[in-house]
Amino acid sequence: MATTGFWPVRGRLKEVIDYANNPDKTTAKKYLDEDLYAAIRYVENDDKTDQTMFVSGINCSKHNAYNEMIAVKRRFGERGKNIAYHGYQSFAAGEVTPDEAHEIGVETARQMWGAKYQVVVTTHLNTDNIHNHFVVNSVAFTDGRKFRNGIGDRLELRKISDSICRLRQKSVIEAHKFYSNKKEYWMQKDGKMSHRDMLRRDVDEALSKSGSFAEMEYYLKCLGYRFSRDYNYAHISVIADGWKRPIRIDSLGEKYSRENMREILVANQYKSELYAIQPPKYKRTPLLVIEYELRQARRKDTVQLLFELFIELLKICTGNNVEQQQSRPLSPMMRAEVRKLDKYLEEYKLLCDQHIESLEGLVAFKDNISAKITALEQERYAVRLKIRRAKIPEEDAALKEQAKEITRQITPLRKQRDIAIRIEERIPKMQELLEQERSIEMQRNHLVKKRERSSER
Repeated sequence: MATTGFWPVRGRLKEVIDYANNPDKTTAKKYLDEDLYAAIRYVENDDKTDQTMFVSGINCSKHNAYNEMIAVKRRFGERGKNIAYHGYQSFAAGEVTPDEAHEIGVETARQMWGAKYQVVVTTHLNTDNIHNHFVVNSVAFTDGRKFRNGIGDRLELRKISDSICRLRQKSVIEAHKFYSNKKEYWMQKDGKMSHRDMLRRDVDEALSKSGSFAEMEYYLKCLGYRFSRDYNYAHISVIADGWKRPIRIDSLGEKYSRENMREILVANQYKSELYAIQPPKYKRTPLLVIEYELRQARRKDTVQLLFELFIELLKICTGNNVEQQQSRPLSPMMRAEVRKLDKYLEEYKLLCDQHIESLEGLVAFKDNISAKITALEQERYAVRLKIRRAKIPEEDAALKEQAKEITRQITPLRKQRDIAIRIEERIPKMQELLEQERSIEMQRNHLVKKRERSSER
């Protein structure tokens, strides 16, 4: 398949032409006999490029392209930063011969720039993918106008290249709609899920377990989404707490267009297993159930209970404490916290190990740790002062070892202090998330009861 690229050159024009005309890259040994290969390696200088294979000039001679391009620049007095433009056209491995690749490259350059600009076209054979290079003078030989290289020019280059390749029965890369953005790309690189990733996964789940748009809407509402535009509109859009704006479902990909989703939902109506298992209602309200169970075991609210409740909810998202078929849906905000589960577990362990049950106890623990760290740092400072006055190597070594021992005592204390600070900062956010989750689950209960009443009628 042919791919293209194009960029400005701001260095020396002769260097880019020399690169394009490099015989080591324009002629592969397998296409020549030994004597000719050795001869072409010898003639690498600029005045002998006419002896290389697969080099062509458009509106200039291939062996004197540099001088002719400079002459045009001098004629019109146009220099500027961009002295030329360098492009490429690459083909799939084994798809073209060197002659075919060069012919396609020359025709592409002729259609793209041949009316106004000088171009050198070379075909490089030094990789598995035979590819062409284009060196285009930045100044037109007809009227001296500078080539601007806009986005439209790059698209036009690809369009011309694809058209010529199709005529010659060569493959091209078909255009696909792009459904993401740069921020989502880097989030995925870091192993995180964006709002759109989470919505895509939830819509897939809702589609697989619904037989109509109404059922799909109900399922997504149970997952914590609100509909800005429901299935009665042309473009269904949803929003969840914590999102700044709604997301149109059909923007998630071609699969999620209204027509494609309708086909999936209609096909589901013929699957008997879709209606064979009705999930228990409590699975729609995991927070209320877990909170009730934990409060039965512990009669009073504590910081430990808060973390235990929060961690149990996050474990539901990972599926490591429930069977796969019994996974219970949570709101998008709660599932976004899953990536912090390790930190929550670390914080919960500190609370249990130190028997901290209240915010006051946490603050007292943090202050106590900070005081210990300060005392040890002062002790280490005094030891370091003694090191400066040490007179013999043995005394110096002993004092340094003493300072290292104090550092080893400080390190775990600092870690505990940092965790305590993190807990103190995290508690208000956890309480806010739990309150939002509780509100959503109460709405789910209302939806379930409303649906039951309508079905009874």
